[in-house]
Amino acid sequence: MQNIRVNGQRLWDSLMEMAQIGATEKGGVCRLALTDLDKQARDLFVRWCEDAGCTVGVDKMGNIFARRPGKDESRPPVMTGSHIDSQPTGGKFDGIYGVLAGLEVIRTLNDLDYETNAPIEVSAWTNEEGSRFAPAMVASGVFGGEFELDYALACKDRDGKTIAEELERIGYAGDMECGGRDVGAFFETHIEQGPILEADGKTIGVVQGVQGIRWYEVEVTGMESHAGTTPMDRRKDALVAASMMVVEANRLGETTSDARTTIGMMEVSPNSRNVIPGHVFLTLDLRHPDADTLATMGTSFKSVCEGIASDRGCDLKFEEIWYSAPVKFDATCIGAVQSSADSLALDNRPITSGAGHDAVYVSRVAPAAMIFIPCKDGISHNEIEDATQEHLTAGCDVLLNAMVARADALG
Repeated sequence: MQNIRVNGQRLWDSLMEMAQIGATEKGGVCRLALTDLDKQARDLFVRWCEDAGCTVGVDKMGNIFARRPGKDESRPPVMTGSHIDSQPTGGKFDGIYGVLAGLEVIRTLNDLDYETNAPIEVSAWTNEEGSRFAPAMVASGVFGGEFELDYALACKDRDGKTIAEELERIGYAGDMECGGRDVGAFFETHIEQGPILEADGKTIGVVQGVQGIRWYEVEVTGMESHAGTTPMDRRKDALVAASMMVVEANRLGETTSDARTTIGMMEVSPNSRNVIPGHVFLTLDLRHPDADTLATMGTSFKSVCEGIASDRGCDLKFEEIWYSAPVKFDATCIGAVQSSADSLALDNRPITSGAGHDAVYVSRVAPAAMIFIPCKDGISHNEIEDATQEHLTAGCDVLLNAMVARADALG
């Protein structure tokens, strides 16, 4: 079966209904992992899957799997999915599009009364964003063998609540093992989260791989002192030292080809207007498609921070908390995406993902690939994130045809 198409209006309506859960004033969503809003969205997704005739299971990391049977249940499933959780000021398509595109694939196959040879599964992965619990993609990481289950369940948010506690609280502490089973292929559909497709006038990005990511947590400790009585040359101002580090991080990104450097979180203590800051906590996000260059960036920045802290009379704690290596996706799965886009006459181009995705870790245990569609002005992780119904439908059409091709071909 070739060039079949989804119900684009139904996909859009589902996305808009889901976007009401955690809706923000600017049109985005705030649906942090394992909050009550995340539970509400999960419950809706599960209900929709069950209405579509799927069997739904939940593993010990709270990952949800909705299964549509195939002709041969002994075959490993062809899987698709993404995540339901969002950034604090997130958009209404990031992650959830990939989940609901998978659901639309199943609904369309039901409409056509078409039975694939291998089963089809849709997954919703826990805590992909990492905005509440670090590291990001931790649940797909357990599935892919990157993290131990106990480590992941013990991850805490800034209030000291663990993933295990919050899974239990919202009723998504499942009993399925996390990973350890065969997957025939995995596809993840996503907005690009960058400007390349829109700038090139392309509808589909055929994702070849994902650049590497390193996350660091940095603590600078100086000494609190009175703002009015402490001379400038006697101060151990942790915020001044940290601010110099921010400037150097930006300089590192600007002077390293293809690099990305971001300090996205900073906490100042005691955070009083007439007290010299004595402690600053900040995060650093480094990205690069080459593993060696990425490692060198981390080592270099640590050395710079040590020098700044010493010069300002401060102590430094510099810790790497997460590394996601650069990924190259499976050639056969990439080919299925390419063939689907071409047969549907959709303008497309190869692209490398600048963001991390659950497909990164799933690719360690299954052949995988990704499908990108444009987002307006390349903006994501922002409430004004936007994508057109036409592009969302096109990406889902490619997903449908690629999944059917692999599900019928796998032996």
